[in-house]
Amino acid sequence: MAKPEWLTIKPASTEKYNEIKQTISSLNLHTVCTEANCPNITECWSSGTATFMVLGELCTRGCTFCAVSKSATGSGIDPFEPFKLAQVVQKWGLPYIVITSVCRDDMPDQGSGHFARCVEEIKKLNPGTIVELLIPDFSNDSQCLKRIVDSKPEVIGHNIETVSRLSPKVRDRRAHYGQSLQVLKNIKLIDPTRYTKSAMMLGLGETDEEVLQAMRDLRDAGVDFLAIGQYLKPKGHHAELIEYVTPHKFEFFKEKAVEMGFLYVAAGPFVRSSYKAGEHFISAIVNRK
Repeated sequence: MAKPEWLTIKPASTEKYNEIKQTISSLNLHTVCTEANCPNITECWSSGTATFMVLGELCTRGCTFCAVSKSATGSGIDPFEPFKLAQVVQKWGLPYIVITSVCRDDMPDQGSGHFARCVEEIKKLNPGTIVELLIPDFSNDSQCLKRIVDSKPEVIGHNIETVSRLSPKVRDRRAHYGQSLQVLKNIKLIDPTRYTKSAMMLGLGETDEEVLQAMRDLRDAGVDFLAIGQYLKPKGHHAELIEYVTPHKFEFFKEKAVEMGFLYVAAGPFVRSSYKAGEHFISAIVNRK
């Protein structure tokens, strides 16, 4: 399938990119930007934005859309990782940071305690920094979710990834559409003041009505922010790319999402769940509150 012309990334300055790359390497930190082959890596890093991936680089789940390495048992965890993250935020003067992780079904608390420590350490050194977490579903475990919410990140994201019909095809059997919606609902039940966020990929064979229904489901779950992007197949045995969605169609879904009441919507071929386009607006909303 030929790649359309609108899927061309404009080159960005590499000076800041190289600086960030060197810092991450020296502290042995991981970013989802590199692990998931994000197409925006040069642009985001050049502007001082990175999404850090904690809890190691091996995921215990086998979603077919994801480029992150898989293993039944995750890799070792650096106990100093939360403090290293806090140092990076302080060094770069980041007003906004996104932290995500691999799934760690092999751990008793599924990694929720480590997530919470990351937030706490960042807030100690950087009390003015807004923290957004992009979490796994933690099997919808109430104690894990409460641990995350109680650490007081300003934004908690969890991605439904795709529409209901395609979810069993592209996601690990332990993750499913209904469970993800319930996770987002439960976060709001624990603390209604937390902003919640989710993201979807298009191009896997979904229909327009299925996308609209997924958006309605997310609003019913109280989700505040939404990101919609194009699925790009990684190398190897991954879910097949069915179509390239046009910028016009992304704009259509964005308009519909705004009408449904989302506080902010980022939609476009290169948009990802932590794409920097949304962070500036979300920062304004959080700070205004």
